Amino acid sequence: MTLRRLFIALSWICVLLNPCRSQEVPDDKPNVVLIMVDDLGIGDLGCFGNDTMRTPNIDRLAKEGVKLNHHISAAPMCTPSRAAFLTGRYPIRSGMVSNTQNRVIITLGAPAGLPHNETTFAALLKKQGYSTAIIGKWHQGLNCQSRHDQCHHPNHYGFDYFYGMPFTLIDPCWPDPSRDTELAIESRIWFCVQLVAIAALTLILVKLCHLIALPWFFILSLILFIFLLGYFWFSSYTSPLYWDCLLLRQHDITEQPMKAERAGSTMVKEAISFMERNREGPFLLVFSFLHVHVPLPTTTEFIGTSQYGLYGDNVQEMDSMVGKILDAIDFFGLRNHTLVYFTSDHGGHLEARVGHSQRGGWNGIYKGGKGMAGWEGGIRVPGLIRWPGRLLAGKVIDEPTSLMDMLPTLAAVSGGMVPQDRVIDGRNLMPLLQGEVQRSAHEFLFHYCGAFLHAVRWHPKDSEAVWKVHYVTPVFQPPGAQACYETLYCQCSGNLVTYHDPPLLFDITKDPSESTPLTQDTEPLFDVVIRTVANAVKEHKRSIIPVQQQLSELNYDNPWLKPCCGVFPFCLCDTGTSQLWDCKEKHR
Repeated sequence: MTLRRLFIALSWICVLLNPCRSQEVPDDKPNVVLIMVDDLGIGDLGCFGNDTMRTPNIDRLAKEGVKLNHHISAAPMCTPSRAAFLTGRYPIRSGMVSNTQNRVIITLGAPAGLPHNETTFAALLKKQGYSTAIIGKWHQGLNCQSRHDQCHHPNHYGFDYFYGMPFTLIDPCWPDPSRDTELAIESRIWFCVQLVAIAALTLILVKLCHLIALPWFFILSLILFIFLLGYFWFSSYTSPLYWDCLLLRQHDITEQPMKAERAGSTMVKEAISFMERNREGPFLLVFSFLHVHVPLPTTTEFIGTSQYGLYGDNVQEMDSMVGKILDAIDFFGLRNHTLVYFTSDHGGHLEARVGHSQRGGWNGIYKGGKGMAGWEGGIRVPGLIRWPGRLLAGKVIDEPTSLMDMLPTLAAVSGGMVPQDRVIDGRNLMPLLQGEVQRSAHEFLFHYCGAFLHAVRWHPKDSEAVWKVHYVTPVFQPPGAQACYETLYCQCSGNLVTYHDPPLLFDITKDPSESTPLTQDTEPLFDVVIRTVANAVKEHKRSIIPVQQQLSELNYDNPWLKPCCGVFPFCLCDTGTSQLWDCKEKHR
């Protein structure tokens, strides 16, 4: 291992001394690095007003790039938000929605996933000659009909390389004090099972050849022993830790269950390795953090470093990892030829608590959080874009923009074209980013909670106002709270929401906290706004083609679809990071 590290260090020194290392990627096709954090609140970052959390690397990115102050997620939950991010389309169009309480893919045993007829920005850039990778969280499905088909693997959506978690972090993933013991026991039990199986087969052959007079009862007992051992082993591991908390490198499981606290640093190394072997460019790297989702696996180096307990520690560790990625871009001489984008998939999770300890993010002045489609805190996310020489450093944009905008924006900078056979809801951000226009291309933005429309945002072309119309809002519980602590997530329909007629109206340029609804008495344009938005909703709904709801109809647990790194049910394994550098040649 020491020789390997020495070799790696010498290789990096050679890269620095090699005059050819800074071979420029053509300006018309920049490298692209998209960084998405999980469950990060917009109020958690220094560059968005937090003066007590230390996020120097993300703050540096804000100073060196453009800050999007009015950046909106297309959904307040992980799976649909990421589907919209990848496709540039509202998740209602792709079917990545639900009319039930489960609004994300609930297990790796679910056959739900992003439909294959959807086009992602990775697929567009791959057609333009890009090497593409996603490292980190996927959460867009995995298997359809068997535990090996991997029909929803990132490779099917334009990504050449994947290393990460096909599911999402859940509470059982960390901490796991028994993991190493169980891995050791499993290897010995599997060895014993193999010995017994070989013995049983040998005895069957001996019996059939009449070499030894042996009762069939004895042989059948050995076979029954193998099946009983497998059954009891499988039934003893009912925790999602063993079936959902795992890591893949391409199609191979590397850790089952995963070592959650080391996963983040391993993923950073994978990202740097990908950029190194593709530094001649162009490349697309999507770095999809497991941070800062509960249970907040954090290394000992960062535990106790913040003023906000484990959540703050996790945020600061995430920031340090962003710094390593940015430093690697500089190290490889790619800074001026790489577009870097940073965001969160939705607002911070207010209800994530252990006792009185807050384990979710802070959404600043904005009301609500994760799971709330209408209130600003659930969908207002940080947005930062850096492209030296092309975008003005330190620029701030207050116009409404969306995570869905990345697909048409990347199509524009890479020379590609957006799909012409479907509605694309995102807009090319480059004219706005470069100052060619001053107004957002979004006049209306529609805010869905699952399959239910909760609110609409309207930014009239001839006005500075940004109107927000709420048709449905969640009922906070317990009474007087500002979140849904009794249900963990706010609901989208039924008895735990309020239907408003007339709708609630806010001008969020004047009341960003959505604290005081406007009325016919206080706002002269009340009727005009309500009528205009209602007409826009009708037009929008006419553009939606009904499709199968992946998160309703296919979102159930099928244990036979869950991945297994060995011979089922003996599925525990850990190859760790030993393949990190070997895989460079394999996937070159």
